[in-house]
Amino acid sequence: MLNSQYKSRQGLLNELHSERQEMIELKKRLSKMERVAETQKYADLIIDNSPAILFRRLASEDLKKRRMVYVSPNISRFGYKAEDFISNKIMFSHIVNPKDKEQIRMEIQRYVNKNIESYTQTYRIITRDGDLRWVEDHTAVIVDPETGIRYHQGIVTDIHQRKEAEEKLRKSEEKYRQIVETTSEGFLYMDKGLFVVDVNNAYCRMISCSREELIGKNLIDMVTKEHRPFLSANRDNLLHRKGFEFESDLVASTGSSIPVLIHGNTLYDDEGNIIGNMAFVTNMTEQKKSLTLASEVQKSLLPQSNVHVYGLDIAGRTIACDEIGGDYFDFLWGHECSDNHFETVVGDVTGHGVDAALLMMTARTFLRMRAPQCGGISRIITEMNQHLLSDFSHTDHFMTLFYASIDSKNQKLQWVRAGHDPAVIYDPAEDRFEELKGKGLALGLDESYEYEENLKVGLNPGQIIAIGTDGIWETYNSDRQMFGKQRFHKLIRENAHRSASEIIDAVFNNLKKFTIGLKQTDDITLVVIKVGDLL
Repeated sequence: MLNSQYKSRQGLLNELHSERQEMIELKKRLSKMERVAETQKYADLIIDNSPAILFRRLASEDLKKRRMVYVSPNISRFGYKAEDFISNKIMFSHIVNPKDKEQIRMEIQRYVNKNIESYTQTYRIITRDGDLRWVEDHTAVIVDPETGIRYHQGIVTDIHQRKEAEEKLRKSEEKYRQIVETTSEGFLYMDKGLFVVDVNNAYCRMISCSREELIGKNLIDMVTKEHRPFLSANRDNLLHRKGFEFESDLVASTGSSIPVLIHGNTLYDDEGNIIGNMAFVTNMTEQKKSLTLASEVQKSLLPQSNVHVYGLDIAGRTIACDEIGGDYFDFLWGHECSDNHFETVVGDVTGHGVDAALLMMTARTFLRMRAPQCGGISRIITEMNQHLLSDFSHTDHFMTLFYASIDSKNQKLQWVRAGHDPAVIYDPAEDRFEELKGKGLALGLDESYEYEENLKVGLNPGQIIAIGTDGIWETYNSDRQMFGKQRFHKLIRENAHRSASEIIDAVFNNLKKFTIGLKQTDDITLVVIKVGDLL
């Protein structure tokens, strides 16, 4: 009896344990189903907000039998319902733009002929509202492993915005190409190493070369040998900026030199890395002809040779940074009021180029007219300032000037300084430099300003008077070092035993070496007077 009760209790416990295990399994399955449902919910949410529409349709050569068996709900982005396709109320071919159907058919036929079962097509569909939208269709042929039924399965992605952007880019590139090809200026597109990637017809005509001959050529190899050091030394400084402009000379296929103005921009990618350079090239041949003529006229106004004055060795030279410049020097002597004085003037109009040159010529004309008349040099410069003000007042220019008068008979030096750097006297006997200072405002600023004369008595044989413009000592080299007055003085000291002309040679030759590879950026002028035996 007890044994029977024990067995009955044991069976009940076993049954309860079995029920408990079943409940645990049910909970596990329920939890898994909940996770699947949660995953499906997120998947549906992603699909609903995605431009990619999923589909599966029966594969058949008969278009009418290509029924959709699945279309993701986000087909609604085109105004349609998934049920309309699954129920065959709408065939997908119905919403394809009729103008694209033949292209689609031909592409599919090519894939079939090549046994390609995974392919991509781009075409337009018609939304329910009648709008056209570009889509990209990625389709693959699959076979259901259980039923053996073949399906076309894939993704249709809305790429309309991308297509619009591509079309805008295409039109922009077409417009750019049209501008580049029709412009009269040459055009160069170069990589970051300055190797030519593309050129336009105008550039090809300019240097008489074909496009094929120019592609892959380096810009440095296309300029004259005189300009290669400059371009090589300044490549990083010039071309690694957003905008650049410089003059150079190209070598044509005939060997002739073509003066050009090159102006362009450095190109950067989205991360700020340099990817290349583009430049427009202007043929300056005609402009240079006019400037060369102007340069010849301007040079003809300067002293054509060194003058010979008793007891003085005199030389002067100017080099403009452009064809014409704003620096000026002149020698004046032999007029009736000079009392055998020799007079020289060095001037510097701010800036350089045509406008500075014209103002300089105005100043020269007045001085040449006024200097022979009687009156002290301070009176001459005061009247010159009054005369120039009417010309300078309408510009942002002014003129600095140093006017010196040497009385070799009485060993006296007089000068007027109008805002110009002081001239210097070097005495080799004492190895000493003296600056010829003095008050004086630049010309063309104040009509009422009265200039003052300065006097030095006791000029001695061997002394050297040097009057220059700031283009000498304010010149920089490729390391951004300034030539400076100390270097200028050192050259005068080292060449004091030489003639005035040789001293100028020494200064200008050293300037050239100092700035090798760089374009001259300012006009430079130097007058040297070496005192001889005045007895």
